[in-house]
Amino acid sequence: MIRDAIIHLQGEQPLVADLPTLPTVDDSCLVCTNLRTLDGKRPVFVDAITSTFIIPLQHVRFLEILPDGAATGQAHAALAAGEPVADEAAAELDEDFLRRIREA
Repeated sequence: MIRDAIIHLQGEQPLVADLPTLPTVDDSCLVCTNLRTLDGKRPVFVDAITSTFIIPLQHVRFLEILPDGAATGQAHAALAAGEPVADEAAAELDEDFLRRIREA
């Protein structure tokens, strides 16, 4: 299980999800569970966060899988809420990430 993978969809804000496995070249869809926004909330288009989601790979720009997904996911949530982040490396990563989102 790959926890806290960040899914960057075309024309949408990134989402965080858990993946049972990485997609292979033969896959046409991305299967994920526990789909949520970067701040941990349920996306408006999701009825039940406990569902399994199947996203066509043609809508996925790229997957971001960080070595320490849980810690970075918490840093994303803290920055999104305007709270300070204790880990400077995660804070720099998140500030750069937020800058790119704001420019888009």
